[in-house]
Amino acid sequence: MKLRDNFKRKTIDRLDYRYHLLLLIVPICLFVLLFIFNAPTEGWTILPLLFVCIIYIFAYSLIYYLHQGRLTRLWEHLEQVVTINDAIYELAHLSSHYKNEHAFLDALLNKAVYVINGAEMGSIIKVNEANNKLHFESVVGLDLAKLRQLDFTLEQTFEYRLTKGRCDQVVVINDMKNINAASTLTEDDQRVLLTVSKQPIRSTLSSPIRIDGKLYGMLNLDSSSLGAFSDYDRNLVSILTHEASNAIALYQKSQQITKLANFDPLTGLYNRKNFEDELHHWQHKPHLGSFLIIIDMDNLKAINDAYGHQTGDIAIKRTATAILTYWQNKGIISRFGGDEFVALCHGPLTQIEQDLDKMRQTLNQGSELSLGFSFGIAPFETDWYQSFKTADHAMYEQKRAKKKAIKALETFAVKAQ
Repeated sequence: MKLRDNFKRKTIDRLDYRYHLLLLIVPICLFVLLFIFNAPTEGWTILPLLFVCIIYIFAYSLIYYLHQGRLTRLWEHLEQVVTINDAIYELAHLSSHYKNEHAFLDALLNKAVYVINGAEMGSIIKVNEANNKLHFESVVGLDLAKLRQLDFTLEQTFEYRLTKGRCDQVVVINDMKNINAASTLTEDDQRVLLTVSKQPIRSTLSSPIRIDGKLYGMLNLDSSSLGAFSDYDRNLVSILTHEASNAIALYQKSQQITKLANFDPLTGLYNRKNFEDELHHWQHKPHLGSFLIIIDMDNLKAINDAYGHQTGDIAIKRTATAILTYWQNKGIISRFGGDEFVALCHGPLTQIEQDLDKMRQTLNQGSELSLGFSFGIAPFETDWYQSFKTADHAMYEQKRAKKKAIKALETFAVKAQ
C-alpha cells in the first residue's frame, strides 16, 4: 500500500511540474503579447492585463483543485476495489485453513465491514432452503445471542419485500426507523433488530448471496449514521457478494473433497488413511493404557444375500452408530472397509470390554435384523502394525470359535431329530 501511494504521488507531481507551468506561463505570455500589440500608443494602463491574468490563474487553480479531487476519489475507489479483490483472493485461496464454514463466514464478514466505507457492523444470515427460515450465522458489532432468539422467515425481510420476492439485488436503506413497519414482525422483534448494537442501526446495506442459482443467505452491513451508504457502496458490495459467492462455493467444494479424502461416505467415520495419519498425534495415558480394537460384523454377507445391499448399508450404519455411542469422545474410530471397523481408545481394558457388551445389546434392540460382531483387542504403544496383527488374530480366533459353536449346535440338532 505504501509503495503504491508513493508511486501515485510521484507520478502526479511529475506531471504537475512539467505541464502545469506550461499551462500557466504560455497563456499569460500570449495575453501579454496580445495586449502589447493591441494596446493604444498613449494613455494605456496595465490593469486590464493584470485583471485577465488573475482571472485566468484563479480559473486554472479551481479546475486544478477539482481535477485533483477527482483523481483522489478515483484512487480511493480503485484502492477499495483492490482491497476487495485482495480480501476475496485471500479468502478463496486460504479456504482450507478455516476449521469450519462458520469460521470462514466470520472472516468474510470482517473483511466486508473493513473494506466498505460507512460500515460499522454487520451480519451474515443464512436461509434454510426447506422452509425459508433465517439463521444469523455471523455478526460483527451485534448481539448474536439476541438475534438468534428471533424466529422469522425470508418473506418478512425488507430485502424480500423491496425486490418483490426475487432477492436478486443490493438494497440500501438510509433510514431504518420505519422500514419494518410494513412487515409481519412483532414490535418486539422490530425493536430487537434495531437495538442489537450499542448504537441504534440507522442505515443498512443488504446484498443477497447466491450459490449455483440458489439463495444461500444475505450479507448485511449496518451503520449508526443516516444515509451512510451511497450508490458506489452498493456497487462495491455487489462485486463483493458476487465474489464471496464464488469463494463460499469454492470453500464448500474444498470441504467436500477433504471429507471424501478423509472420511468414509457411508458412516462418516475416518477412513483408513485418515486413521493412520491420526495415529501420529495420539496422546498416550500411561495410567489408563491405549488399546487397539478391531470389530468385524458377523453376518453382513447373509444380510446382503437375503435383503439386498441397501439393507446391508443400513446394518453397517447401525453398527457404526453403536460404536460412536460409546467411543465418540474416547478415541479414534475408523471404518477400514466392508464390515470391518478399527478403534483406538484409552483404557482401562475392563471398561472397553463392558462397552463392547453394551454395543451388542444395543444392536439387538428394536430391530428385525440380527446384528452381531466379533472383536479383537491388543495393547498399543508405538508399533501400530504389531498391535493390528495381534488384534486381528484375536478377532479371527473369536470368529472361528463362534462358527465352531454354531456348527456344533447344528450337529447336535440333527442328531436329536
